[in-house]
Amino acid sequence: MVEPLRPSLLTRLTADTGVLSSLGLPNYRKYFIGVTASNIGTWMARTGQSWLVLMVLTDQSATALGYVNALMFLPTLLTMPFAGTFADRFPKRRILLISQVVMGMDAVMLAGLQLSGHIELWHVYLIAFIDGTAGSFDNPARAAFVSEVVGNKHLPNAISLNSASWNSARLFGPGIAGLLILAFGTWPVFIVDAVSFATMAIALISLKRELLHPAPIQTGKNARLVEGLRYLKHRPDLLVLIAIGGAVGGLGFNFTISNAVMATQHFGRGAGEYGVLGTLMGLGALMAAIISAKTGGFRMRFILGGMATYTLFSLLAAYSPHFSWFAALQVPIGLSVIVSLLGANSLLQTSTLPEMRGRVMMVWSVMMTGVTPVVSPAVGWLGDHLGPRSTVLFGVVAVGLSALLITWVIMRHHHIKLRLITGDGMPRLRVHYGDAPTLDINVRR
Repeated sequence: MVEPLRPSLLTRLTADTGVLSSLGLPNYRKYFIGVTASNIGTWMARTGQSWLVLMVLTDQSATALGYVNALMFLPTLLTMPFAGTFADRFPKRRILLISQVVMGMDAVMLAGLQLSGHIELWHVYLIAFIDGTAGSFDNPARAAFVSEVVGNKHLPNAISLNSASWNSARLFGPGIAGLLILAFGTWPVFIVDAVSFATMAIALISLKRELLHPAPIQTGKNARLVEGLRYLKHRPDLLVLIAIGGAVGGLGFNFTISNAVMATQHFGRGAGEYGVLGTLMGLGALMAAIISAKTGGFRMRFILGGMATYTLFSLLAAYSPHFSWFAALQVPIGLSVIVSLLGANSLLQTSTLPEMRGRVMMVWSVMMTGVTPVVSPAVGWLGDHLGPRSTVLFGVVAVGLSALLITWVIMRHHHIKLRLITGDGMPRLRVHYGDAPTLDINVRR
């Protein structure tokens, strides 16, 4: 009797219940390759741009670096009234193609200016603003387009794999950029970035139209941003998730500034070590993304726990006595950040109506990056006037207080009350949850 062949490991992983289930879809495989290439180029470019501003065009000015970040994310605020509606009103693939072309041309311009020897700080400011404008249209369209590539069934897994791609790129991109900078300077980094955008554009063009799951195109009154805001007004669960994105992504995600000044000014290290910090953070973030892909996402308690652990490990990192300690702490920091952001993003997309997804994700993008024009210069100013350590402590205070506030709001919404009972015997934490029976938890001394 011939025994049936066992499915290969790849077949099991890409099955409907496998950790790579979305990669079983031909369109998503092409999209994933393009996204991963684009992500690697983006992380390399961010590293190269930070080094160019901090070490080449200025005398280690954290303020100038803060302005670059601010200009990159300022367009998200300026385009908010219509960028989100574009994703619901026009084909998302077309929006993504145009944005890839614009950002690829920006990367070529940066490389060309450096090779010609005419690069100035204002050039970087201007290109950052143009990049940010293209990104403000790209981000909501890209977030909403994933569901059109895989359908609702595979959406949570695809979101997790996209995050794995983003954080795998963070794992390798900064390190590769650091090596290129050491060997040749920053211009090759931007050439690779331009190639990565071309790869993404080719992947988008190659997608088979008949395998897509396009959301209904919205027109007239239904396509207005105000309709999306009205929808959110009646969805407090979505507002809480967006607030988490704003707290962690908007207030806490300042690593391009904090890691740069900690590595160069506080610890006196160079481009290689700065690149290693991004790689180690990417390792932790990748671990979180893989766990999410395997489990189908994170629940709210893990999302809030991620905010708490980010606060703790960032506090330890701020007072690290050695560079090796600071570098090692980037792994749990990266894991904590992605647990919170990926969990909130996944719950937000799967809980939103398809026809509203573009506008809802635009609000998410605004909360994630819209405060950057204010936060980045402030963090840069802190670094120049109070020292590099203050750039890390800013995130500690901002995310820590936000976690407490969001937890309090959730407890009030669900009528959860906590009370410590110490009157008789061992102390107990008494939990009241709506009309459910009271739960007593023993607290050891």
